[in-house]
Amino acid sequence: MDDFLQVGLGSYRLRLYPQDRQCWEDFVILGDTFLITLPEVHNMADTPLRPDIAAAKAQMPSSLGTGREVKNLEGYLWEGETVERMVGGQYGKGTGLLVVTDRRLLFVVHGMMSQQSEDFPIERISSIQWSAGMVLGAITIFASGNKAEIKNVEKNAGKALVDMVRDRVNSKGAFSAGPIAAPPAPAPTSAPAAPAASSATEKEDIIDRIRRLGELHASGILTDEEFTSKKTDLLGRL
Repeated sequence: MDDFLQVGLGSYRLRLYPQDRQCWEDFVILGDTFLITLPEVHNMADTPLRPDIAAAKAQMPSSLGTGREVKNLEGYLWEGETVERMVGGQYGKGTGLLVVTDRRLLFVVHGMMSQQSEDFPIERISSIQWSAGMVLGAITIFASGNKAEIKNVEKNAGKALVDMVRDRVNSKGAFSAGPIAAPPAPAPTSAPAAPAASSATEKEDIIDRIRRLGELHASGILTDEEFTSKKTDLLGRL
């Protein structure tokens, strides 16, 4: 009898022969039906991964359950976008792949019956948190006033991904703040007002000086301009 790997799942038993072992990552359960399409898996396996995706996959402790997302990830990327790290997890009702690129966080679910993705641009992420349980952990993303939680994440890979994103989020302010603006020039101030008289004696003295100025002006010693200027100055002290 040929060697085979027997995998148990509930009441199902799946035998994977040596030539089919690569399909282990590519099965899904829908209701009570166990679905697997070996020809499709083999065709996908013949296509090599892009170097950056392959490097990110090599950092994953396991790609179990995310094989379809990894193989189809390139189709979800923007032109020129580079993959830096990946980890499997559950977001909402979908189990898929959380991806860090040079531009965003991206969660991809590429099932046999449906495909979906959601992205979180780095510039819109206000914070990212990591919480660990006994075996798995959770990643919480706060972006644009919304909260997203990816659960069932492998502990070491999840923490490394969060640390990478947090460093990038913390450093984005340094790049977006721009040069420090010079402090505004002080507003021009008017000439200080003449000090007001502080006592009745001073007021009487000022009134007496105005009276004498009037006499000097009447006798022609002071011109109209000189009289008006000095009188105004003295009146400002009252």
